[in-house]
Amino acid sequence: MLAAKTSPEVTAAAKPLVSITNVQKTYFTRQAPVQAVASTSVDVARGEFVSLLGPSGCGKSTLLMMIAGLEQPTGGSISLAGSEVREPRRDIGIIFQDATLLPWKSALDNVLFPVRILRLPIEPYRRRARELLAMVGLSDFENKKPSQLSGGMRQRVAICRALIHDPDILLMDEPFSALDAITRDQMNVALSEILETHKKTVIFVTHSIREAAFLSDRVVVMGGRPSTIMLDMKMPFERPRRFEIEETPEFVAVCRKLRLTIEQAHTGVPSQIPAAKQRGVVE
Repeated sequence: MLAAKTSPEVTAAAKPLVSITNVQKTYFTRQAPVQAVASTSVDVARGEFVSLLGPSGCGKSTLLMMIAGLEQPTGGSISLAGSEVREPRRDIGIIFQDATLLPWKSALDNVLFPVRILRLPIEPYRRRARELLAMVGLSDFENKKPSQLSGGMRQRVAICRALIHDPDILLMDEPFSALDAITRDQMNVALSEILETHKKTVIFVTHSIREAAFLSDRVVVMGGRPSTIMLDMKMPFERPRRFEIEETPEFVAVCRKLRLTIEQAHTGVPSQIPAAKQRGVVE
């Protein structure tokens, strides 16, 4: 059967924004080389929210740091919009597990800090910084120092800081893992609302199955050492999302499938997911 021809315009539109091709990472120690990431290939489309899910130590953050240009792969390649990543880039915003705010600066000045680093004119961005803080409910706290803010507030400031220079891609490395359960749930909803306004491509590292299922368009399960991709699964939930979906049988079934895949990575015992669906994107 002949495949239908695709116009150049459609082909160009279908190209992934982020392309990870046969990427490997090996750390060379005095004792012996340690392979953290085995040959890994993942594509991320523009505007997509993809979570890297897996237990601590499985290579999720290492892969994220290579995408950010903060680590270099020892094999394979990573490209953004067709350009190979070799160093940190202005079109990438990063949010870490710790908010890493400057303690002597106000919330507003912390949001503006990347603008100063990039040597951009401050005044045009000051209004944007205030708009971002207002969007996350921190208008009344723009002059407060980090020590005067709660953990959730500090992470909201960190999100604003990552968005201030309008990057194409947000990389988030377990940004809510240090928060209590209630605040973490609130931050998941806040992040969803932020991304409804500021459409970004997001790669999000987490070890929370429920968080990955709630936030993502796709969840990529990583496991083993060296890390490999166990499952690449599309989430069947429409946006905008509220926590009521977590009570549905469909959400419970998705979380169960993700959990079984992670358990297989640990034990080597085949999960109840059909073998044909263990690789590639599961609908």
